[in-house]
Amino acid sequence: MGTAVLIEPTPLRLALADDQALVLGGLKALLGGFGRFRIVLEAGDGEALIAGLQERPVDVVLCDVRMPLLDGYGVCERLRAVPGAPPVILLTTFDEAGAALRAIAAGARGFLLKDASPPELIALIEEVAQGRRAIAPVSTDAVRARYAYRETAPPSHGFNRREVDILRLLAGGYSNREIGQAIHVAEGTVKNYLIEIFDKLGTRDRTRAVLKAITLKII
Repeated sequence: MGTAVLIEPTPLRLALADDQALVLGGLKALLGGFGRFRIVLEAGDGEALIAGLQERPVDVVLCDVRMPLLDGYGVCERLRAVPGAPPVILLTTFDEAGAALRAIAAGARGFLLKDASPPELIALIEEVAQGRRAIAPVSTDAVRARYAYRETAPPSHGFNRREVDILRLLAGGYSNREIGQAIHVAEGTVKNYLIEIFDKLGTRDRTRAVLKAITLKII
């Protein structure tokens, strides 16, 4: 009998872009320490990133939202027009209302706040590398500060984590299809979840469901 040979998976080639050298160095140290990743490109602004991507193959791009010359949204829009361009994950320190939705509109395949844990970042990179979209649920703090819903009767039942994630994504303005892509379920499954969520909240539509969930601090 022959000896079995274990074949190590090919490391994912990553490009990193951030105008803060400390952040860039931290990402490189974190991700470069894992055998599954190889840092092949570093850039301090969006234009330098675009130029570097023309010279070397990359599997996934991690890009800061706020950068000089060309910001992260601009990077996504430019690469969206390039056949075979690598997927982009946008990272940001600022938990701004609508940022995740704008990232999707620009063409980002991933979106994550920089205060996420290393395991969350690694999992998101691997999801995007496999061709899936991975958008972290957005914060509703800004919405809660501006809106309230008059109906404050408690829900009929509690909410599990999946239902809370869906409510948070609804608050971010996601469509059923986008929610399904974000949590990796079929669009029809999202509709079934929404029926259950509306029933628990005693509401009839997405807007009322979100506003009541925010008012009751479910999300």
